[in-house]
Amino acid sequence: MNRKLTTYGNYFIEFYSGLDKKVQTKIDYVFELVKSLDLIPKRFFKYLEGTDGIFEIRIEFESNIYRIFCFFDEGYLVILMNGFQKKSQKTPKQEIELAEKLKRQYFIDKKIDIENGKRGKV
Repeated sequence: MNRKLTTYGNYFIEFYSGLDKKVQTKIDYVFELVKSLDLIPKRFFKYLEGTDGIFEIRIEFESNIYRIFCFFDEGYLVILMNGFQKKSQKTPKQEIELAEKLKRQYFIDKKIDIENGKRGKV
């Protein structure tokens, strides 16, 4: 498999840049799995039930849990959105709502770009 990862907005970059280098290294490792494995183990990548196509990239490092929300576009393209450190068993509702809002906005922006000739057709 050869998926491509990209970001939408600055949410992921701001989250990532604020992390310790060792955590960043672990995230980079999990990203390589997401890009290269046909079937990604659920411990690293899971569909978020009750959402419209939102997935979470799952990272555990030194008893800390991190989540990065993403979705697919055009089959192989994984769009990274917001990330956070998970402090409890339940995923914070506001993080899920932000991910859903960002996904909707991504497709609005993409449609506008296509209409303005800034991107190729889907």
